Amino acid sequence: MTTSEPRIASDKIPDLSSPAVAALPSGLPIGAVAPPPILDDATLDQIVSNVLLGTPGLASPEAAIAGATRADRSLPSGASKPPSPAASAGGVPGELFPGVPLAGSPQADAASHYAPSPTALSASAAQTALTSTPGTLNSAPESSAPVNGVGDTALERIAGNLFGATVGGRSIPGAVFPDAPGTVPGVVDAPSAEPPSPVSPNLREIPLNLDGLVGSLPRLFDDATTHSRGTSPSPASYYFLTPALGESAARPVPYFNRRAFDVADIRRDFPILQERIHGKQLVWLDNAATTQKPHAVIERLKYYYEHEYSNVHRGAHTLAARSTDAYETAREKLQRFLGAASPEEIVFVRGTTEGVNLVAASFGSKFVGKGDEIVLSTLEHHSNIVPWQFLAQRTGAVIKVVPVTDRGEVLLGDVERTLSDRTRIVAVTHVSNALGTIVPVREITQMAHRRGARVLIDGAQAVSHFPVNVQELDADFYVLSGHKMFGPSAIGVVYGKKALLDEMPPWQGGGNMIQRVTFEHSTFADPPGRFEAGTAALGPAVGLGAAADYLTQIGMENVAAHERQLLAYTHDALSGIPGVRLIGTAPEKTGVASFITDDITPEEMGKILDQEGIAVRAGHHCAQPTMDRFGLEATVRPSLALYNTHDEIDQLARAVRRALRR
Repeated sequence: MTTSEPRIASDKIPDLSSPAVAALPSGLPIGAVAPPPILDDATLDQIVSNVLLGTPGLASPEAAIAGATRADRSLPSGASKPPSPAASAGGVPGELFPGVPLAGSPQADAASHYAPSPTALSASAAQTALTSTPGTLNSAPESSAPVNGVGDTALERIAGNLFGATVGGRSIPGAVFPDAPGTVPGVVDAPSAEPPSPVSPNLREIPLNLDGLVGSLPRLFDDATTHSRGTSPSPASYYFLTPALGESAARPVPYFNRRAFDVADIRRDFPILQERIHGKQLVWLDNAATTQKPHAVIERLKYYYEHEYSNVHRGAHTLAARSTDAYETAREKLQRFLGAASPEEIVFVRGTTEGVNLVAASFGSKFVGKGDEIVLSTLEHHSNIVPWQFLAQRTGAVIKVVPVTDRGEVLLGDVERTLSDRTRIVAVTHVSNALGTIVPVREITQMAHRRGARVLIDGAQAVSHFPVNVQELDADFYVLSGHKMFGPSAIGVVYGKKALLDEMPPWQGGGNMIQRVTFEHSTFADPPGRFEAGTAALGPAVGLGAAADYLTQIGMENVAAHERQLLAYTHDALSGIPGVRLIGTAPEKTGVASFITDDITPEEMGKILDQEGIAVRAGHHCAQPTMDRFGLEATVRPSLALYNTHDEIDQLARAVRRALRR
């Protein structure tokens, strides 16, 4: 195809600006909320008694639950139940105090920041402790007739969804224990309280004249507007994320917070943090390379391989059903975690690298031709550069690059000047893995869409640090890696708008991605199966679902607040050391504090810190164009996560000072 040849109609990038209203199986349009099921007082009391609170006067939480259950079953037919302790104490188990933010929360009146009352906290702790002898599974409950349509199995599922099942005293979100050998667990997770809503039409548009704008719109928490709960929230004013600090209809607010954010408590969830390196307590500051795994993920994987493992989708036996349920439930969890419209928009891949290759090969082969333009930024990881180079070599497309400032910022004016009517795809990172810069992806997406281009966002360094909602970002594609959000390795996600995935051809052939195969012709499955050829990474996908549960339980807003404070402390600690120069000082950053020193190479500094038990990354970080921009070969890169502490940063600073004094 030459540059003057018109495109044929079938190769036009689908216009997604006015999607048709599709009907859900229930007949409700997308975005509509079905009325909740009606439960009478007796049923609600039973749920409260069996799941949430113990009965006063009983010896233990276990006895409380057993006593409440026996009391329920001892009632004569038709007898009315006395009010439960929870009902008499205020009507809601674990009552919440509106307007009381959790410690460290910058915003009051946000439902996800409500502080549980002391009784709620103690009840939550008691429920967390409910387990049989350590190392053994909880015994199966007695069988009984359901009360008002809610039987013990349903109550167990409610408990599992609110608190997670327990094995050996550790929570395993989403795990369901079979009632007896040979039985098939039901659906592990109930659907979210309300389906994701379409993007608000009130999203702020960026100005047409972008000269002079650097993307430094209001910071994540500085002078943040307080949003009251309501049906018409104000448009979010944060340029780099879809913070659920305000109202977000696409991310349902959890009804119960299991605990306030406590970094000491969180650290106990990660067994490897107790490891000793060279006789010193491990200080893990290599989180941009990979994150450590909590008990919830480790135990979920263990349970899956011990009780559920099989290949999925076509087996006519119990384990195939269990494994399929676990795998597809994980897809639903990632849909909710990212705010996607449906599970069909979640494609499992091996990681971000494979995800970018998938989009470049499939979308690119159909919609990018000779003379078309692919726009990247200077900050990209190699995995978001090389696949586009392959595409350009195959098609004759041209790669254009948006520069960055000396602070490592992407200027919106530079983005606008780089785009043209020939731009077909813009592929940008959400957060720079080398500098920590948060890129204004929402504004870039708006600009690209004005030109008729599509946008892929590399979210590998974003999803573990702050809330992400792909619908509010209006991303066409969003890719991530599980191992960088506390999940297993060898698993990741490609989010793609359904209308685009439907138009894209397969990129690999084999089993699972087909409808019908003959030697003359093959037809292919609908997405996401079309893009998941062969046997999937089943266990890692289940583990990734558990990681999404874990982060949701903690609250990504809480994670963002903790890390923002910790990053500022890290910058202050390192910048105060003579001979240290920070690389990448954009005002909008997260998670990374790269630096160099006058007298010690990054590689040597990395070895010195390792002797102190401190793990950092030293090198070019698979971002050589970024290093070239700053005239460097490498940097030292400490990178943060939710389990890091101020004490660890103090240890890092002391070790760097000692090294420079030698």
